[in-house]
Amino acid sequence: MKFSISVAMNPLEQFGELAQTAEECGFSSVVLPDSLFYSESVSADYPYTPDGNRFWNAETPWADPLVAVASMGAVTSEIEFYTSVMKLGSRNPVLLARQVNSVAAFTGNRFGLGLGVGWSPEEFEWCGAPYANRGKRVDEAIEALRLILDGGMVEYHGKYFDFDKLQMSPAPTKRVPFYIGGHTEVALKRAAWVGDGWSSAMMKLEDIKTTINRLNELRAEYGKTGPFEFQAVCIDRFGLDGYREQAEVGVTDVITQPWVFDGIGFGDPIGPKKDSLKKFADEIISKF
Repeated sequence: MKFSISVAMNPLEQFGELAQTAEECGFSSVVLPDSLFYSESVSADYPYTPDGNRFWNAETPWADPLVAVASMGAVTSEIEFYTSVMKLGSRNPVLLARQVNSVAAFTGNRFGLGLGVGWSPEEFEWCGAPYANRGKRVDEAIEALRLILDGGMVEYHGKYFDFDKLQMSPAPTKRVPFYIGGHTEVALKRAAWVGDGWSSAMMKLEDIKTTINRLNELRAEYGKTGPFEFQAVCIDRFGLDGYREQAEVGVTDVITQPWVFDGIGFGDPIGPKKDSLKKFADEIISKF
């Protein structure tokens, strides 16, 4: 079992120290969220809350996750980073490949790319990408990304993305893993087919168990073998026994924010958050 911290909604000036402390405490990774902007109104429900409303507001701090990773990578040496998840539907895969190549180089290959489609029509349309056929566009974008990131002179000719031979150097010297997000059947099929892992949003343990079982079924159907990460944000199992329950259903990487359990708010000073990381390491990580 691995443990990762999410820095979502914390002040951006705290990212570096949080990453350093997490590394010192034995956390596996720092997890970066993704939000391009806060539109005053949205024409679709947010899919991961019961009422469909966003649980953040216009003043909530966000950073471009790849810029944030480069910043934290510069002040750490071992801890890894991944996005959970970056919204690929509103991004161009060629431009994104250039960014990921750079992040991989500056962090010494300590980066994994968590990818999702995206849910807000406004984020698609105001970034110049159509909301229609978004799933099929993302499937092509993933193919194009993988081609470029694997290095060499490559070309791609799809329905939505098309380019002749090109090469981006330096290519990552270690394969960048893709962690696919989403809870729908089509998202799980995408994760099983092209992913090196699956990254959840907020879910109860029983739903996580059901999803992991389904992913294992799909991977078996597709003849997929080898390591596969199950990264989970579980909302109803905590503490040593709770994390052991998560491990029993197949979770390989717990995404957590230890300071929340100690009543520390996102906007609070960093000192108590660092203390929470150390306490979590002593009480939980050391037992695994």
